[in-house]
Amino acid sequence: MATSTSVPRGAETGLPPRVRSPWWRAARLWAVVVVFVGVAVARSVQVGVPFRDPGGAYFLTRVGWTVGIFAALVVVDGAIRAGRPLRARRVVAVGRARWTPTRLALAAAALLAYHVTYFTYHNLKSWDSFNRPRDTMLLHWDRWLFLGHSPAVLLHDLLGQHAAAWALMVWYETFPSLVLVAFPAAVALATRMRDAYAGIAALVWVWILGTLTYYAIPSLGPFHASPQEFAGLPHMMIQDTQARYMAQRAHLLAHPHAADAFAQVSAFASLHVAVTSVILGLAWWHRLRRTTVVLAVFLVGTIVATVYLGWHFAVDDVAGLAIAALAWLLGPLTVGVRRRPPPRAPVEPAS
Repeated sequence: MATSTSVPRGAETGLPPRVRSPWWRAARLWAVVVVFVGVAVARSVQVGVPFRDPGGAYFLTRVGWTVGIFAALVVVDGAIRAGRPLRARRVVAVGRARWTPTRLALAAAALLAYHVTYFTYHNLKSWDSFNRPRDTMLLHWDRWLFLGHSPAVLLHDLLGQHAAAWALMVWYETFPSLVLVAFPAAVALATRMRDAYAGIAALVWVWILGTLTYYAIPSLGPFHASPQEFAGLPHMMIQDTQARYMAQRAHLLAHPHAADAFAQVSAFASLHVAVTSVILGLAWWHRLRRTTVVLAVFLVGTIVATVYLGWHFAVDDVAGLAIAALAWLLGPLTVGVRRRPPPRAPVEPAS
């Protein structure tokens, strides 16, 4: 009686199984980025304003920070993987074995794709100032959702307007530092490069989708649409930042060709919420249970802070959650990753 055995594809012809180059993921990710840049170029031509990076804040400086953070995380990753007792020679050996030239090049391609996306997003966000804001509509949506009440005022009444204001300000301002570390960590700490690309692709998509929502419903935020609701808060750096953003927008509209004309204010959707949700998704993707719980708590606090401080309408936060979910659908799909890594995935330096 003949027995059936599993034969690898290609074995019956004597040909090796098909092996797909790891660079195809980079190519697919960059295809999305290039299209996004193309859209931005068209918008730049339309408004007659060139791409700008004021003070290197959105590209040059951040690339430098990323190199340093990535290098530090590679050392941390090597120390974790080297085991105990911890020895420098063992850490170096693990690092050399793991970070081959191909893997380093793939990592650089992923991180650069993120930076180009982020830089492009900020320029498109700036040019969104030329669109008419629709804050009144969002204000009405919030009132409808909360049965005629302002969600910000409800939070002020519930939490008070003193200690909670300072605590939520600090909470809100933690976001930039979280992002600065999270996306290099998505590459440096990933066991498999395919999972690094899935995470970076999700982050790329969340900035792209956020830009789309900015243009779908241009808005400035509750602090501008209904300032009286926030008059009882203590004076903090938040109010100074909001005033600076409005001054930047006015300067851009009055002098669009000035070299320093650049705006940073848009409300719908909340990318504080969206990007934090995607970072939470990174922890879930890599099966980091404790980190996932911590980030879930941070996300809840961020949602509260955005409304309490007047940065966002409640519907902005709902939209932020929605585009984060869509980013995690599109990200892995873009780079051809179908499932999360197993709990103990093997090291694959260049796949």
